[in-house]
Amino acid sequence: MAIHPTAIVDTRAELGPDVEIGAYAVIEGAVRLGARVQVHAHGMVRGDTEIGADSRVYSYACIGGDPQDLKYRGEPTRLVVGERNTFREFTTANRGTAAGHGITRIGSDNLFMANTHVAHDCVVGDHCVFANSVAVAGHVTIQDRVVLGGLAAVHQFGRIGRCAMVGGGGMAAQDVPPFTIAQGDRARLVGLNVVGLRRAGFSREVMGALKGAYRELFQSGMPLRIAAEQVKAFYSDVPEVLEMVAFLESSQRGICRSVGSADAADE
Repeated sequence: MAIHPTAIVDTRAELGPDVEIGAYAVIEGAVRLGARVQVHAHGMVRGDTEIGADSRVYSYACIGGDPQDLKYRGEPTRLVVGERNTFREFTTANRGTAAGHGITRIGSDNLFMANTHVAHDCVVGDHCVFANSVAVAGHVTIQDRVVLGGLAAVHQFGRIGRCAMVGGGGMAAQDVPPFTIAQGDRARLVGLNVVGLRRAGFSREVMGALKGAYRELFQSGMPLRIAAEQVKAFYSDVPEVLEMVAFLESSQRGICRSVGSADAADE
């Protein structure tokens, strides 16, 4: 374990083996740092926050800060972070609120580039990339292998599906389905995330089925509800297509529409 003499470490903190804490870093409260976690110079970890092994907190990042919510009155809430996460400079990730789940959860193997923000009561999966200055509002769900381009934002209570991407500067005011790309203000779908699917190891057969389902759901001009029923019947043996349809059917905020489609197709 290596703790710089200028660092401030709360006596309530629990530090795993081989933790490194740099100059002027602050560990405040009942923080739990797993093995080999690095908190670089001027980094801060606060509150009831748990960070898994091999994660890195860079300079001026603040992990586990109070939620930015007017309803928050200082009640005990948590931030739980998995393993091998990287929080670059000036990143913030806030604890939950009692009005929400009480916990903000971040999975493993995620990269949060400089100036990114994860708000209270969010759930972030594994293997996600938040590019510079991404902002994710409260109660947002980000599923596995999502990429959010620089300056993108996600509306509170929004969802971004597995292996989806929101392009740089995209404002996702509605849910973005799994395996798709959305971009623009307000974000609209522009196709499948083909590069992301290849990187994730999807087979040609599955990608072909997803392309067919995408055309039927978002480009046929049919009402989404009717198109979803047809897609479920035709691709009943493709779990990834059924995952996409289930995501659509469970949406509370509505689904981003395809570029050039009419909003009436949501009916």
